[in-house]
Amino acid sequence: MKQMKRGTHDALPDPRNEKVLIYINGDLVPRAEAKVSVFDSGFLVGDGVWESMRLHDGVFVFLDQHLDRLFQGAKAIGLDIGMTRQELTEALYKTVEANDMHSGVHIRLMVTRGIKKTPSQHPNLTVGGPTIVIVAEHKQADPATTRAGVRLFTSTVRRGPPDYLDPRLNCHSKLHEVIALIQALQAGADEALMLDVNGFVSTCNATNFFMIKNEEVWTSTGQYCMNGITRGMVIKVCRKNDIVVREKNFSLTDVYDADEAFVTGTFGGLTPVIEVDGRTIGVGGLGPLTRRLSELYQAEIRAAIQAAKAER
Repeated sequence: MKQMKRGTHDALPDPRNEKVLIYINGDLVPRAEAKVSVFDSGFLVGDGVWESMRLHDGVFVFLDQHLDRLFQGAKAIGLDIGMTRQELTEALYKTVEANDMHSGVHIRLMVTRGIKKTPSQHPNLTVGGPTIVIVAEHKQADPATTRAGVRLFTSTVRRGPPDYLDPRLNCHSKLHEVIALIQALQAGADEALMLDVNGFVSTCNATNFFMIKNEEVWTSTGQYCMNGITRGMVIKVCRKNDIVVREKNFSLTDVYDADEAFVTGTFGGLTPVIEVDGRTIGVGGLGPLTRRLSELYQAEIRAAIQAAKAER
């Protein structure tokens, strides 16, 4: 029987998204009319940074952490966003309010260096300020994916060192991750597992990877993986709840013998990994510690919502 392909970004269909308004440099534009210039730096050379976040019960969850990462990334590439944190926050709320959105919403905030006067990578050829786009969608993760889990395939594409393109930089240049994912899909898996330059397990193409062995939670050192907000929250809840968590080097040999494994991301939260390179992980489903960690993570979301509302 042919296995159904799944992914951590599988979402339930929602017809409301056909009519959402997209924020483009202060304007709210119908989805079908939302466009950026063919001379935009993001389109031409992948020059920009971005964030994805969730709106729950009228609150952008972990907003401060997302804005910290956005501004850090912009500073690292010498990009002046041209808006303060407060102004960006107001733009985010303006977008969801215009769309009458309250919960179960996924946001993609993108900032590029702006429009070039001619196709080129040179930043001095940029005309005007940055391009800022906010895409808000009614988007709920497909519970079938969480129940069934995902299968990973180890790609030959490595996570590079920070002196090449720092993997912790949430930038628009994602071609290496796309190639890794294509390899995984062609191998019959759902997503790609990626190693670092030393051959240790690093991350996945779009999510962060964790494994569990003997009640210990392992994840990579963080030197060669995405600076994931959800990854950080899982590490935090482990430490708060006396669950042993180790940021360390480990190999595929360790992964193949794991009791449980899961991946993390802003959209899907915690998604169990049931197979890596054809090897079944644990019982091939959602394990007990993964389930507990998911519940603890959801509790952090609820606490963040309550705290945000208390500040208003």
